[in-house]
Amino acid sequence: MSLPLPSLLVISDRSQARAPLDEIAAALFAGGCRWFSLREKDLPATERLVVLKKLVAVGAACGATITVHDDIDAAREAGAGGVHLPAGAAIEQARARLGAKALIGQSAHDMGEIARAAEAGADYVTLSPIFLSASKPGYGPALGIDVFRLPAPLPIIALGGIDPTNARACLDAGAAGVATMGGAMSARDPMVYAAALLAAMVRR
Repeated sequence: MSLPLPSLLVISDRSQARAPLDEIAAALFAGGCRWFSLREKDLPATERLVVLKKLVAVGAACGATITVHDDIDAAREAGAGGVHLPAGAAIEQARARLGAKALIGQSAHDMGEIARAAEAGADYVTLSPIFLSASKPGYGPALGIDVFRLPAPLPIIALGGIDPTNARACLDAGAAGVATMGGAMSARDPMVYAAALLAAMVRR
């Protein structure tokens, strides 16, 4: 399964959001983003499904991919594009339930976890933290961009402290894409934020 293009993943965090998540997603898509993942693990399953269905509808209107963290049942019921799993989760089970066309990713924090995700059939991993992140203070140490220069068996999405000042450097070092959470959620204008980040990702 190929990654959505452009290779910018926005991960939700409603604790930092200035508006309902479906409204933020719509604004991000207006700015050019085409990949949004619902990560609200503390929401009851029924409420998470409601939000996910709204996001899937918003994404369908502009051809954006919507994924959800952890909740395979919700991904299947809402018709989401796939699921993002924590390190060590059973990718094979997700693939069996969601099918070959689903986008299945996994979190990773070192090369060993990346290798195991690839062996299990993941389409991509997020690798974090690349830089220290305000969204997760004390979460580290930061890996830095040189980690992307190492051989990798599947596409790696840079996560942790990504912003317009460093996104291009991650791609130049070998990352397949970048991911952001707090910056997009707290932006006064998510459309402008997405457009600025995408512009910074373009090779000059």
